[in-house]
Formats: sequence, C-alpha cells, structure tokens
Amino acid sequence: MARDQGLEALLSDDLQDVRGLAEKTMFGGLAWLVHGNLLCGARQDGLLVRLGKDKDAWALKLPGIVPMLSGSRRMQGWVRVAPEAYADDALRRRLLDAALAFVRSLPAK
Repeated sequence: MARDQGLEALLSDDLQDVRGLAEKTMFGGLAWLVHGNLLCGARQDGLLVRLGKDKDAWALKLPGIVPMLSGSRRMQGWVRVAPEAYADDALRRRLLDAALAFVRSLPAK
C-alpha cells in the first residue's frame, strides 16, 4: 500500500514537540509512539488514532470517523479518520490531544 506523505508531514508537524515520541513504519504506513505506546498512524486510506477503550464514542459521532477494523474485527478504542475529517486542523488537533492524554496514562514500554 502506498504511503500518504502529505498526512505523514501533517502529523510530524503536529507532534514535533511531544516528548518521548518515536516514528515507526507499521500498518502499511507510518506510526507514532509515545514512550513505546502506539498513538496514531498515517496510511493511504486515512489517519488511525488511538483514543482508548470506551473513549471513542464522541469521535464516532463525527462525519468521516469510523471504527478501525483489522480484517472484520473492530479494534476497540481506535478510530479511522477520512481525509475530509483530518483536513480540519482543529478536529485533527482535538483527536491528537485526546490520543496523547490516553497514551500518556499508560506505563512506558
């Protein structure tokens, strides 16, 4: 699967000041981890964001945001964000802030 370099650049800019951040190739694209815990990912088919189990309901109410699937299995606490949704800077920031709050609550790996 081809990578979305535009989305990768957006996320790299959005996350540049996050302490403990690392980038890693995975999910058919690029993923960002904070202290070893997955935060989000950029793929050709959208932005993946880890909001945490039972913390994604608000995001799923918004247009362009759906549950992340692995095959036919729903990945609890993860959402897939379509380009028309992640193009909204304020929404993308809100999603990333929520993901950072969740991931920072986890023990470092």
